[in-house]
Amino acid sequence: MRGALLALAALAASSATACGPTGAAETTLEKVRSAGAIRVGYANEAPYAYVDGETGELTGEAPEIARVVLGRMGVREVEGVLTEFGSLIPGLKAGRFDVIAAGMYVTPARAEQIAFSEPTYGIGEAFVVAANNPLDLHSYEDLAAHESARLGVVAGTVELGYARAVGVPEDRIVVFPDAPSALEGVRTDRIDAYGGTSLTVRYLLERAGDERIERAEPFTDPVIDGKPARGYGAFGLRREDTALLEALNRELDAFIGSEEHLALVEPFGFAAEDMPGDVTTRELVRE
Repeated sequence: MRGALLALAALAASSATACGPTGAAETTLEKVRSAGAIRVGYANEAPYAYVDGETGELTGEAPEIARVVLGRMGVREVEGVLTEFGSLIPGLKAGRFDVIAAGMYVTPARAEQIAFSEPTYGIGEAFVVAANNPLDLHSYEDLAAHESARLGVVAGTVELGYARAVGVPEDRIVVFPDAPSALEGVRTDRIDAYGGTSLTVRYLLERAGDERIERAEPFTDPVIDGKPARGYGAFGLRREDTALLEALNRELDAFIGSEEHLALVEPFGFAAEDMPGDVTTRELVRE
């Protein structure tokens, strides 16, 4: 009898811990505000989210914006959880972290699994190729039309979808775990082009300083469903975390496009033309 009473007492204590003062379950927003800290998932892809090799600190466009807007919400500490890009959504849903801060593009398919904040940027695509672009590849369509050209993409990214949409055969698509690995694939002739966002490509090449590889110039964005592809990045949240999403969007609305925001992201290669403008997440997930 005494054991049963102790078990009931323990259950009651556990329920009290998981509930707020009104007895309602504590929301993620309440939890992170109370703790003053939040865990964010990232995939070590510069310039969106990565660990600085000199300082060892998590930085990039998404984490730095997160620190500002979450700080205004009372969450002062942002802890990064390194995850392969293709595992970010499963990791979020499994509770390994509470927000994806990795510059992830908003797409209808992803929006079926998670919720997205309003966009923080909008950019196009690029290729990394061998010096002098020996296969003359200036678009996804060029690569698809070539009889043997091989394309490298990072697992879980929209570039894989772009490649399939324009008709690149599966046996000519090589999937890498991250952008540096794909860059090395071009260097070692494992692939003929690495497809990534224009900012990722610019950032990687500036730091690589390698004359064996270059950006394909000029470059034409892939045409998907009759429209040139342009990616819009945002924060990802669990669909049930509506209070956190609403609070985050309020702060983003006041911050994105401001002088403070532009100064914050300029070191990562973002400029005024990379802002999302009037494009909304609702529009993007209806495409």
